[in-house]
Amino acid sequence: MSHRFTFRAAAAIAVVGALALAGCSSSAEPDEGEAAASDGTFPVTIQHAFGETTIDEAPADVVTWGWGSTEASIALGVVPVAIPFDSYAGGDDGVLPWVSDELDSLGVDTPIVLSNDGEAPPYEEIAAADPDVILAVYSGLTEEQYELLSEIAPTVAYEGEAWSTPWKDVVTTVGTALGKSEEADTVLADLDQVLADSAAAHPELAGKTVAAVWDVAGTFYVYKAADPRVAFLFDLGLVNAPAVDELSNGDETFYYTLSYEQLDKLDSDIVVNYSDTAAEQEAFLAASYAQAIPAVKAGAVAQVVGTEVVASVSPPTALSLTWGLDDYLDSLSAAAAVVDAE
Repeated sequence: MSHRFTFRAAAAIAVVGALALAGCSSSAEPDEGEAAASDGTFPVTIQHAFGETTIDEAPADVVTWGWGSTEASIALGVVPVAIPFDSYAGGDDGVLPWVSDELDSLGVDTPIVLSNDGEAPPYEEIAAADPDVILAVYSGLTEEQYELLSEIAPTVAYEGEAWSTPWKDVVTTVGTALGKSEEADTVLADLDQVLADSAAAHPELAGKTVAAVWDVAGTFYVYKAADPRVAFLFDLGLVNAPAVDELSNGDETFYYTLSYEQLDKLDSDIVVNYSDTAAEQEAFLAASYAQAIPAVKAGAVAQVVGTEVVASVSPPTALSLTWGLDDYLDSLSAAAAVVDAE
């Protein structure tokens, strides 16, 4: 997926945009989608940052935009007719691996893949898909973009700030829009059980403080507790390092930049560092400014390396959580073991 932000540029949990249109046929027949979604009571009205959206009937043809709505819709039994191209962690067709895996397991075709240039939604392509609803629950839509999309179909935006919808709220909001709130509760209950089991299997994580960071092209980013990827770490038993809040300069809601000269103040038990490649990871660890971070100096670094792995946990989605969880836990556990050995 792509948009204005990139994983590398820190604020986003989505990715760098790409002007590409990869398309196949719709993955679900319209009446199949309508039947699957018709167990809810309509109309429904959903509040969001730009007001409210009323959906009169159970949607059959769904277009998703942003991050996570695609996976939530599929997990709830409604395969969208069109999804955004993801140039960061998607394959050549712009489809994320866990989405591709799920489509294969369902035996359905890949939806239309919408061009994603990082600036604005491709309105003509979306209109051509003739959606009943547009789900952009975790996205960076501007009010103008929202208004233009709403001329095509009822559009559901994020509730608070752009790119900061908690990943669980993505599932519940999509469930409401599709008339599948009970199914959404079931999906979340299953994932909560996975998280509870994971936390129980890794008691070494419980209560350890964490700072999630990314060093990109001379700029050092620190993610705040409001960032959904950090909330995911809390789900696994970790807690926010006080230094993360103390050093915050108010740049953005869910991240801030920190000068290299201040990195010695970023004190936490564990540092989670995101890198696109192993070479970037090694360069970060070798940098003198990185070694000034207490947890890095001690070796208590959980490395999240590779675009697919980074995307799967930044933040997780209804389908990516289980896809990337084992590797994530292994890395966090190794960092925690360093702390315990001190």
